[in-house]
Amino acid sequence: MKMLIGGQWVGKEKTIPVRDPFDNSIIDAVPSASPEDIQKAITSAERGALVMKKLSIHERSAILYRTADYIKERHEVYSQVLARESSKTIVEARKEVGRCVNTLIHSAEEAKRIFGQTIPFDSFPGGEHKMGYYFRFPIGIILAITPFNDPINLVAHKLGPALAGGNSVILKPATVTPLSALKLAEALLESGLPPEALQVITGSGEEVGKYLVPDERIRMISFTGGLEAGKKIAATAGIKKIGMELGSNSPVIVWKDADLDLAVESCVSGAFWAAGQNCIGVQRIYIHGDLYDQFKEQFVALTKKYKTGNKLDESTDMGPLITEGEAIRVERMVNEALQKGAICLAGGNRNGSVYDPTVLEKVPESASIHQEEVFGPVVNLYPVDDFNEAIEKANSLPFGLHAAVFTNDVNLAMKAAYELECGGVIINDSTDYRLDSMPFGGIKNSGLGREGIVFALQEMTEPRVVCINLPNS
Repeated sequence: MKMLIGGQWVGKEKTIPVRDPFDNSIIDAVPSASPEDIQKAITSAERGALVMKKLSIHERSAILYRTADYIKERHEVYSQVLARESSKTIVEARKEVGRCVNTLIHSAEEAKRIFGQTIPFDSFPGGEHKMGYYFRFPIGIILAITPFNDPINLVAHKLGPALAGGNSVILKPATVTPLSALKLAEALLESGLPPEALQVITGSGEEVGKYLVPDERIRMISFTGGLEAGKKIAATAGIKKIGMELGSNSPVIVWKDADLDLAVESCVSGAFWAAGQNCIGVQRIYIHGDLYDQFKEQFVALTKKYKTGNKLDESTDMGPLITEGEAIRVERMVNEALQKGAICLAGGNRNGSVYDPTVLEKVPESASIHQEEVFGPVVNLYPVDDFNEAIEKANSLPFGLHAAVFTNDVNLAMKAAYELECGGVIINDSTDYRLDSMPFGGIKNSGLGREGIVFALQEMTEPRVVCINLPNS
């Protein structure tokens, strides 16, 4: 496939292969953008920002509605592309494409709800003869940098509100999963998006980023990815808005009065969806001592039933990690924990890029798999006997995206809701729950700002005050 610059699909002699992570076969190739391509994209985005600023709200909304319809009519085509280039099974891919359609529809709806408000200037002495209001206006050019784990819906989460707010966008999709993003761009153009409103640059993230991130013409960066990359962006971006979602190490508390079957099924799914490559995936589970052995037995039994392998097989539960290198990294983290005294209850085996769903217990807190985001199909079990201790342990790491608690005690549930340090507390479901309209984001090293269409629109527009002096009134 080609990249998109100035409304034209651009090919290059130098390309980057896109591989199926299951068998490493080449399924396509994309251009490797040059510095000249990047400058052309920024110049085009400047023109696109002027066009989008003048585009009426009903036109922006209609484009997004048509884009949603376009993808919905080609749901299986998009699902196959997504499944081939990513770690997701075809079943998981279909769900993500469905979420992308919903994200675009919600963006179209919220484009019509970018409200301002009147300001009571006469509420303070000196403002007796003044009246006014504020309204929201587009930022300009937004740089969207997206990850591999949700290669179409997380793109929609950035493009949808950015375009709804009247901005132009330069999109840098993940190097290993650019095809879904390019297909989404195709849908937008086919649905009437002004040609220069969207640029899609493919190539090495580091090479492309060093030209895009510090450019003063770009007024906001919306980034989803790793902590170290996020730190580099923050250090070089200059004075512009930054929104970041940087991952986590999500804790779950399972209390003694919990619905055991619900907790087990939810946490197994939450740990191993998309091969565990999920920023809100379950990684640490703190279980009340009275329930620990029973929970462990059921959790391990269900984990061992998971079928791994070919993503396009309808019966496959979990596919590969995005590269064999990532599977080796996870294997290394597990082996380090085992050497430090952890016990492997299930999994622990790698076959190429496939790493079996893995359950560990007795993981020492010094192990990297306890302290860091594993971003793979591994979950750690810990017994606890005191609810305050469980909350303390859940809060002990420098992450704070999602946390969860399973209990039928409303008082404990509310205690967790107010004392867990994170952007979202999920009660009686796993951390791996996200509604695309909720304010999504974290605290500490998990990021800055919030996504979710309404909240992203606030980030991607600016308020302007209009104050009118009426001295003769």
